[in-house]
Amino acid sequence: MRVFNPGSGQPVKYFDIVHEKLMHLFVVSENLEFFAHTHPLPQADGSFRVQLRLPFGGMYRLLADYFPSGAAPQLSVKTLFVSGHSKPGKLAPARGPSKSENLAASLRLDPEQPIAGLETKMFFTLEPAVGLELYLGSWAHMLVASEDLIDLLHLHPIFADGGPSVQFNLIFPRPCVYRLWTQFQRKGVVNTMAFTAQVKAL
Repeated sequence: MRVFNPGSGQPVKYFDIVHEKLMHLFVVSENLEFFAHTHPLPQADGSFRVQLRLPFGGMYRLLADYFPSGAAPQLSVKTLFVSGHSKPGKLAPARGPSKSENLAASLRLDPEQPIAGLETKMFFTLEPAVGLELYLGSWAHMLVASEDLIDLLHLHPIFADGGPSVQFNLIFPRPCVYRLWTQFQRKGVVNTMAFTAQVKAL
């Protein structure tokens, strides 16, 4: 991956650290079953390199989050097509408790029925609530993806203090189904939970 200055066309070689890394890369499969939050390694020429094993053929969307020195934080979206057998997705609303490696989370929305264009508050309750740790400088990270993979949003909590409650606020841009991947760290283990929300029109 290479980053170029849009004015001069020259490659960017210097970046500021954001949440402990020079670049965050999110990779999501077309069927919304595969999710990766990884951190490409900087190379001597200013480019970044990452190695991933992709489980399905088909389309993947990539969201890179980075901060060129002297500029502003950037989000870049790219599409990757992978050969091989594809797996169709079956996305249905799911907000029930989700269990990962050593942590479980439940999700409550306010309003219960999210409306596109209006703010939705997302309240996570974590169990057990002991041993929670900062993950990459934040109490949680969230990637929100629309079912057609047009909208990709990288969020951090608006409220969290290391206790059992974590709150995100979000304005969903369009009425459709969204997949919400949320990551929490407990006792050195990163837990990734997936939830699905149906967003209606006003």
